[in-house]
Amino acid sequence: MTSSAKAQSAPVALFVSDIHLQPGLPRTTEAFLQFLRQAAPCARQLFLLGDLFEYWAGDDDLETPYLHEIAGALRTVSDAGVQLFWIAGNRDFLVGQGFADATGTRLLQEPYLTNIAGHSLVLLHGDAQCTDDQGYMQFRAMVRQEQWQRQFLAMPLAQRKAVIDGMRAGSKDAQQGKSYEIMDVNPGAIDAVFAGTDARVMIHGHTHRPAVHEHDVNGIARTRYVLPDWDCDAGTPRGGWLAIAEDGTIECFGLEGLQASS
Repeated sequence: MTSSAKAQSAPVALFVSDIHLQPGLPRTTEAFLQFLRQAAPCARQLFLLGDLFEYWAGDDDLETPYLHEIAGALRTVSDAGVQLFWIAGNRDFLVGQGFADATGTRLLQEPYLTNIAGHSLVLLHGDAQCTDDQGYMQFRAMVRQEQWQRQFLAMPLAQRKAVIDGMRAGSKDAQQGKSYEIMDVNPGAIDAVFAGTDARVMIHGHTHRPAVHEHDVNGIARTRYVLPDWDCDAGTPRGGWLAIAEDGTIECFGLEGLQASS
């Protein structure tokens, strides 16, 4: 996967994930807003593949100034004619129809199979394939239940945020005792998605390990693209997106392709 400042032909679709937007990361936030202003309007479709936000307490939080600004920026892209698509991450899985209506975004269920510029694609966030992390998989199964979400969203917003803060602290502590291998996707789980969808290309995030992986599933060559996470507030800025051009070219773009606001 090469980095380039100029696509070989017009982009059909862009893919991003793991921005982890929050007020405490102003440089990361500005970089994403620049991406929405500069890169996104050039494409026909923009796919947000999870963990756009560091956390999501519920759609009723949209009225806070920070989230209102982000939603407004996404709505501007949508109103310009770009189709927006969303797949939930492990941190913002409570995004609902209120967010979709406010931003003009279509909520997708993963794995999502589509065809773009001649590529048979399967899109997902990636956390469901981290099956070696049994503790997380149990937690994920619990919080993805409709009953759990209904009960949680019935709490006052302030209480929900307090619970989420506790979850985030617990998750950070738990990760310190886990190996990188356990927190990465399981190869068998990835192959199962390929086999179940018959897609030739997979795009996902979650692991924060941008790379291109080649797979052979049922005697057919497959390619898996892992998207980068974004962080411009600690050390060397990192982040970027994947683009599929009209001619089928797949390229990775880094943040150096964005022009700083004056």
